[in-house]
Amino acid sequence: MSPLVAVIATGGTIASSRGADGAKPSLRGEDLLAGLPALPVRLRPVELLAKDSSALTLADMQGIVDAVRGQLQDPDIAGVVILHGTDAMEETSLLAHLQLAQGKPVVFTGAQFTSDHPDADGPGNLTDAIRAVLAGAPGVRIVFGGRNLPAWGAYKFSSDSADAFRGLGEPKLAGALPAPVSARVDIVAIHPGGDGLHLRASLQAGADGIVLAALGSGNATADVVAAVRDAGVPVVVSSRVPEGVLAPAYGGGGGGHDLALAGAVHSRLLRPGQARILLAALIANGAPIAEAFA
Repeated sequence: MSPLVAVIATGGTIASSRGADGAKPSLRGEDLLAGLPALPVRLRPVELLAKDSSALTLADMQGIVDAVRGQLQDPDIAGVVILHGTDAMEETSLLAHLQLAQGKPVVFTGAQFTSDHPDADGPGNLTDAIRAVLAGAPGVRIVFGGRNLPAWGAYKFSSDSADAFRGLGEPKLAGALPAPVSARVDIVAIHPGGDGLHLRASLQAGADGIVLAALGSGNATADVVAAVRDAGVPVVVSSRVPEGVLAPAYGGGGGGHDLALAGAVHSRLLRPGQARILLAALIANGAPIAEAFA
C-alpha cells in the first residue's frame, strides 16, 4: 500500500484567489489536492484554518503545531505537509522544530502567487513538498521555490519572487522545547538615533520578553541601552540585516557591547521573527536564554 501523508491546510496565498476586496483564502485543502499530478501516495486533507499568516497569533501557531503532532502520532502517517502563508512560515515552522520529535518528515510549503494567478506556484510547491516527505528525511523543513531548507534559520528573502526563502546555520534544539507557548514577546524596531520609547511602551503593555530588530551586527542607541537595562524581562538582540553573524562588538554608549553589558543577549543567527519564537519557547520551558542564541 502506498504511504499516507497528512496535508494540513491553514490558509495563506496558496489557498487564496483574487477579488474586488483583495486576495484572501478561499480554497480548502481538498481543492488544492485535487489539482495535483498523480503521485505514489495517499493524501489525508486536514482543514484547520483559513487565515493569512500575517494574522496568525501565537495561539494559532501553537494550534498548528498541535495538529501536526496529532497526525504524527498516527502510526499510518508517513509524514505531514503544512500549507501555510509565507509571511509567518518561518515562525510557525521554527515552533514546530522546537516542539516536535524528529522521527518523521514535517514539511511547510505555500505560494507567493494566488491560485488564480497566471504564474501560480502553489501546485508545484505542494508537489515538491509531498515528494520531500516521501524521501523520508526526518525533521521540520521548508520546501519552497525549488529549495529544501531546515526550519531553523529560515527567513523570507523576497516578497515577489517564487524563490522566496533562504536559510542560515545548522539546526539545533530540535524537539527540545515542548511546552506550549503563550508569553507575549514583542519585536521593537531600532532606527538610527531612535530612543527607547517603543521598548518602554511594550513593557508597559505587559511584554514578557523583547526582541530588538537592531542595526548592523546588533547595535542601537544609548537610550535604548538604558531601557534594556531597566527592562526586567529578557531582551534578545537580532538585526534588520538579513544575513551574517551578530557580535556585541561596538561601544560608544549604544552599540552591541553596551547592550550586552545592559543584560541583552545577541542572537548570533536567528533574525527577529524566529528570535521571537525561540524566546517565547524558552520562556515557556523555563530554559536558559543565552545558550540557546549562542
